[in-house]
Order: sequence, then C-alpha cells, then structure tokens
Amino acid sequence: MSADDKTQANAMWGGRFQSGPDAIMQAINASISFDRRLYKQDIAGSRAHAAMLAAQGILTHSDAEAIREGLLTVLSEIEAGDFLFRAEQEDIHMAVESRLTEIVGEPGKRLHTARSRNDQVAVDFRLWVREQCDAAVEGITAMMRAFLAQAEAGADWVMPGFTHLQTAQPVTWGHHMMAYVEMLARDRSRFTDARARMNECPLGAAALAGTSFPIDRQMTAEALGFDRPTANSLDSVADRDFALEFLSAAGICAMHLSRFAEELVIWSSAQFRFVQLSDRWTTGSSIMPQKKNPDAAELLRAKLGRILGAAVALFTVMKGLPLTYSKDMQEDKEQVFDAADTLMLGLAAMTGMVSDMKAQVENLRTAAASGFSTATDLADWLVRELGLPFREAHHVTGTLVAMAETKGCDLTDLTLDEMRSVHGGIHNSMNEGVFQVLGVDNSVMSRQSYGGTSPDQVRSQIARWKALLG
Repeated sequence: MSADDKTQANAMWGGRFQSGPDAIMQAINASISFDRRLYKQDIAGSRAHAAMLAAQGILTHSDAEAIREGLLTVLSEIEAGDFLFRAEQEDIHMAVESRLTEIVGEPGKRLHTARSRNDQVAVDFRLWVREQCDAAVEGITAMMRAFLAQAEAGADWVMPGFTHLQTAQPVTWGHHMMAYVEMLARDRSRFTDARARMNECPLGAAALAGTSFPIDRQMTAEALGFDRPTANSLDSVADRDFALEFLSAAGICAMHLSRFAEELVIWSSAQFRFVQLSDRWTTGSSIMPQKKNPDAAELLRAKLGRILGAAVALFTVMKGLPLTYSKDMQEDKEQVFDAADTLMLGLAAMTGMVSDMKAQVENLRTAAASGFSTATDLADWLVRELGLPFREAHHVTGTLVAMAETKGCDLTDLTLDEMRSVHGGIHNSMNEGVFQVLGVDNSVMSRQSYGGTSPDQVRSQIARWKALLG
C-alpha cells in the first residue's frame, strides 16, 4: 500500500490508527469487489439522508444541494464506466463518499452525519433484495404463463401419472402442467410475503443505538419507498432475516425448477420420448452424431443447487452472532448476489424450454395405457357395481393384474370368463361396463373431483389462473 493509500485508509477510520492495514488484512477486509453492485441503492439512500438532514436543519440547504448534485455525478460516472473503484476504499459506501468529497469538497464530509456504515449497508442491501423479490415475481409469472399455455393446448392429452417413477394412473398433460403452476404460485406468494415483511427502513439506526441528532426517520423511509422505519435500532443493524427469507424462497423455487428439469431430462430420452426439446435448448455430441442432449435442463439441475448452498452459508454465518453488527455479516452479499443471479437465469431458461417443448402426444397416450394404469379404475368399478369393500376389490384387481402379467397381456385382453374365475360376481351383462372402465380416456374423464385430472377440471383451473394473472 502506498503512503497516499495509507493516509486515505486512516482517514476512513479517524485518528485511532497510526498505520495502514496489512495487505492481507486489506484483502480480507475489502468488499468493494462485490458490493459495488449496490451503488444505485447506496446513492439513493445517501440522497434521501441528505434531503432529510437539510429538512431537519442539520445540514444547510446549500450543502444538501451540493451533495445531491455531486451524488448524481457519481452515479453517472459509475454507469458510464468512468468510476475508478479502489480496494483501499474498502466498500461501495466509502467509494461513493470519497468521490463525492473530491467533487463537492467540504459538504461531502458532512453527508455521514447521523448515520453509520452499519445502517447504511442495511438499507442498501434491503433495497437491493427488495428489487430482487420484484424481479423473481415477474420471472415466476412469466413461467406460470408458459405452463398455462402448455396446459391449455393439452388439457385432454392422456399421459401416465407416476409414483416411484412407475406408471400409476392415467392423467392429462394439462393436469401435469398445472401442477407446476400451483408450485410456482406458492413461490410467487413467498417472494411477495417476504417483500412485505422486509419493507421497513433501517436508515437512522446509526451504528446500533440510534442518534442524538433530531432526524426524521419517517421521511427517509417514505423517500425510499418503505412502509415505515424499523422500530428497534439494535435489530435494524443486526437483522439479515430479509436476505435469509429471500434465499429460502429462492431455494424452494429452485427446487421446483430442478424437479421439472429432471422431468425434461427423463421425458426427452429415447426410452420415454414424451417431449421434443428445440435446438435452442439442446446440444450435440462430439463423437455420437445421433445425440441431442438436454444440456440446458441438466445445467440448470446443477446450477440451482448453488441457491440452496447460499442459504445454508448465510444461515451458518448468522447463527452464531451476538447483537448487533459483526464483520462476519459482510459475507452475506456474495451468497445472495450469486443466488439471485442463478435464480433469474434459471427462471428465464426454464420459461424458454417450457414454451418451446413439444409434447409427443401419441407416445404419451401409448405410455398411459401401459403398466396396468387403469387397475384402480377396475377396483373402483367393482366397488360401485358389485358393492365390494374396497380392500376386497383391491385384492381381486391385484389377482387379475397378476393373471395378465403371467399371460403377458394387459387387463383389457382378459376375457370375462377369466375375470369371473377370480370373482364370480362378474358376469356377461357387465361386459360393456368393465371394458369401458379400463380405457384411459374414460379413466381421466371420470376424475371429476375438484382438482382432479379430468379435462373439465383442468380447463376450469386454467381459466381461474388466467383470470388471476390477468
């Protein structure tokens, strides 16, 4: 570190320190390499703070005006790429204040009156995370619309529903797509709820105890779009719940995206052939010319795990800290920045894949009819027509499935005599009914319970969500 750099570092900390930090200490301590992303929020917070100080008579109006103009100059320099970020300035707060003082002189030194870097970073970071909540809601809404379009196109396309990744019962493509609409709706509500909870302004809490200056915290809160100022100065600077809530909501959303990425990988395989992914979201092989790999889905499946890692990392940072501020909390931002970037990339990519994917309708239908998928329909029919207790009907149907497996055929290929050999109550007059119930179309159409897979129910849910999303 040069002599000038040491002098500047000392100026940051006041007269307590006679020499500058060790180079390694400087590398550990500085956050300017990543928290420069908060420049807009930092300048907005400083402008609100300066205006309030002038309104309260703590700053002169001429000083406040010089600060306002100087901050606008700093903003334009950063956005034009002309701003020189230096490691010795430690963080975005000192970088902006140092440059402001170079531009406007003495008034710039007055800006930090009645605040601390503790409440300054708390408000900057909260503003940034609030914006990310809004961006997440927008991205999730776009994906919901993509799933709605798929559901509407295939409300009556029949496909297999799975448990344990084995054929369970026939469902409709539209119903499967709408399951993700419901998941994403919960994700959207979590970000909305988190945003509402974090919308309190910590500016004015100062280092931890508040300030003796007659500040107006309601004024700065309103200027920055917050509902109210935070009510406890200790909590104001110690709190990172807003970041943890964002990461928690992002982690659940990432899990949902990763589940669908996994389905795309499976569905696009030669063994399933349920969907065809466009060339926009696939790659080839350097050696196998026939390959069309679902690389985008696979990459997302891996990348989205970083969000879960970020949540664990920040929980780990915060769990052992006493009130109020500790420098450990500087390690909050990189995790959240990376998680937010990864989430937005995941939402955009998955929305593109959902919009582009083509369902292979005949393959879906063929798969839906395999694996004795209508066995439950047969058991239900035995309950309705013969009055059997469901457990007995379940046993009869299981015996018939075993018989069909032994013969190497499906349930629809068994004769009435073979069925009657398992239960004598099945007779010829039931011929039409028993074989109708074994058809996949009749199976899905019969699921008329609210939230069921029938095309009518699916279309009802599509209409509800289209109305809600506007």
